[in-house]
Amino acid sequence: MNAPRDYDMTLRNAQAEQTRADILQALMEVVAELPLAAVTLPRVAERAGVTVRTLLRIFGSRDGLFAAGLEYGSSVVIAERTVDPDDVDLSLSALVDHYERTARQTMLLLGQESWEPVAAAVTASGKALHRAWVEGVFAHALATTADRDEALDLLVVATDLYTYALLRHDRGLSRDETLRRIRRLVSAVLDTL
Repeated sequence: MNAPRDYDMTLRNAQAEQTRADILQALMEVVAELPLAAVTLPRVAERAGVTVRTLLRIFGSRDGLFAAGLEYGSSVVIAERTVDPDDVDLSLSALVDHYERTARQTMLLLGQESWEPVAAAVTASGKALHRAWVEGVFAHALATTADRDEALDLLVVATDLYTYALLRHDRGLSRDETLRRIRRLVSAVLDTL
């Protein structure tokens, strides 16, 4: 007798998780298009195909939605960026692919970080994730250098979003040309260690 109810609850839980994921994905899409001040619950709910009431039931408030969005976004970034100290080329390629998908959205957030607390939290998290990514990818080289902090700083700059944006967007280079130049910057840093 419990089996049908258990199945029903399993289905409901799966549907609830899917709705939550749909809302978080909708939030990421709206944040990519608009300044955070214009990211309203009705906009996100409409994009996700749910009601504002459903959104509030799941996240409690706009702040709750944004907190969950930060956690969700961080997990996506970590999943997209390969960290393989034994294959730096693969890791750099994954990084550039990530930038290809997210650069404009991230630049929009960076432009708001000085006056928008949510943007500041997101970009601070992103900067910390990038530094940790660099530490992971270049672990072998960093372990043997005399000035680890300086080497880490230089590798962060060589692989930073701003470096990518200068090459890809400002210079108009292709994805592959951008990747090639980032690899050369990284090689130049590694050659000095």
